[in-house]
Amino acid sequence: MKNLLGYLKNYKKETILAPLFKLLEASFELLVPLVMASVIDRGIGGNQTDYIVKMCLVLVLLGVVGLACSITAQYFAAKAAVGFAARLRHALFEHIQSLSFSGIDTIGTSTLITRMTNDVNQVQSGMNLALRLLLRSPFVVFGSVAMAFTVNPKAALIFAVTVPLLMVLVFGIMLVNIPMYKKVQAKLDGVLSLTRENLTGVRVIRAFHREEEEIRDFSGRNQELTGIQLFAGRVSALMNPLTYVVVNGAVVLLLRRGARQVYEGGLTQGELVALVNYMTQILVELIKMASLIISITKAIASGNRIQGILEIPSGPDRDGDKSREDLACTEGIGAGQTDAGTPKIIFDHVGLTYHEGGEEALSDLTFSIEKGQTVGIIGGTGSGKTSLVHLIPRFYDVTRGRVLVDGVDVRACAPEELRRKVGIVMQKAVLFQGSIRENLLWGDPDADRAVLEQALEASQSMEFVREKEGGMDFQVSQGGKNLSGGQRQRLSIARALTRRPEILILDDSASALDFATESRLRRAIRELGDETTVLIVSQRISSIQHADQIIVLDDGQAVGIGTHEQLLADCQVYREIFETQVSGREAGGVRGDKEVSE
Repeated sequence: MKNLLGYLKNYKKETILAPLFKLLEASFELLVPLVMASVIDRGIGGNQTDYIVKMCLVLVLLGVVGLACSITAQYFAAKAAVGFAARLRHALFEHIQSLSFSGIDTIGTSTLITRMTNDVNQVQSGMNLALRLLLRSPFVVFGSVAMAFTVNPKAALIFAVTVPLLMVLVFGIMLVNIPMYKKVQAKLDGVLSLTRENLTGVRVIRAFHREEEEIRDFSGRNQELTGIQLFAGRVSALMNPLTYVVVNGAVVLLLRRGARQVYEGGLTQGELVALVNYMTQILVELIKMASLIISITKAIASGNRIQGILEIPSGPDRDGDKSREDLACTEGIGAGQTDAGTPKIIFDHVGLTYHEGGEEALSDLTFSIEKGQTVGIIGGTGSGKTSLVHLIPRFYDVTRGRVLVDGVDVRACAPEELRRKVGIVMQKAVLFQGSIRENLLWGDPDADRAVLEQALEASQSMEFVREKEGGMDFQVSQGGKNLSGGQRQRLSIARALTRRPEILILDDSASALDFATESRLRRAIRELGDETTVLIVSQRISSIQHADQIIVLDDGQAVGIGTHEQLLADCQVYREIFETQVSGREAGGVRGDKEVSE
């Protein structure tokens, strides 16, 4: 948590002025009982109306000045807390953007959302309260005790006993409650995670008629959270009655002893009222302090959770100084200046193990891809197809071996330079809220209309885009929910083509397309020219059989590399996939598809 305080560095003035003005307000508050004592003893006791009016004006002045100080302190505290939270949220979001895929996979999306929202809000609230009350409450408590001793040392001995007793009571309840609030936060994470999962998968839940089971699961977790919160609330609820019992007992004792002293002349009536007021101030401030510490405890717990995210190593360094390798990468793959004959992509004995993944997801992959080639990657579910292509833009780092692009190890490249060369279409087509044009411009913000139209034509999207109201200005809803699966896939491909990449990766990105549309798409991709190297991940033989090279994966290993004809002759895994898919009517469909593509 202490590392997060660095985000307050732009608010040094506010962090000083906020508690300072609160201390000024507290100082004026400590003077009020003395003024009241003077009004009672001198004004009322001496029947001096003018003096009473004058002292009442002094009380009004103290109240107005105290209110002004309080508002000023609140302004500075709020400015510092909100600014601190804004900078923290920005830093957290920026760090999340820099995390590798492994880091995001390990943490989980729901956890990151909770950290960005609930935890940051808790830290902001705790910071606001700390700036206003962390110094004020102890100042008032000990100031009241000190002022009581200046009024009457003998009567003030009751304070010396009452204050420690109250502090033991208040902080004892807090020590019980603090671990409970940590459990509450953990249970809240679980409820939020389940809620997000249900909202995301609501269609699947309804399709399998699992509403009742999910409602019971949610109710169970919610009851656990409610139970812990109720227990913590009940413990907290003990604070007010117990502290009031102690304070009222102290007040009764104070009145009894004070009355005797008043009778004996050792204490005035006004001084006795002042002592009672100081006792009341102590009670109020101790209760405030208890609530403050609980809030600060929550904030610290949330801050530690945020710090845990910030301490997770990011992916490839985005902002660091470029090393010589980075410069070489920029001069090589960044500028497209490579030696003639150097393969575009080389996998050199590559192995990949995911974080806490146990066995290798990819094992000893060795092959090369020439510039301008179209390469198909095929294999069964879980064979490592997506893992393979994610190594090229360095979404994951190899755990052994090397991946080279234009002869340079991708780990020696500035990620921006590397990824600027790569256009990738993920398995799940993701579109963002906004117009079709805005989504396409993610590929290249400077692309003109001609480039966008060319990308739409190549991706077979132009036909349905023209039919949409507004054409490229048609508004896409969040996640592209107002488009079909095939339309989302084609627009995702168009977005990648807008970048005019040197390496185009299509990760099973035509699964929602019919054979005729997919055939036209493949033909358009082949017409991109020899400057673009294309990798097509697919489970369809028809999608990759015309590739210059096909890589067959099985359990993370390359069991076959070659052309369609070579693999049919030499690779049993490929032959089994072919025979499974190409039979009867499907075989005719593939042959027909071949004729269309040719």
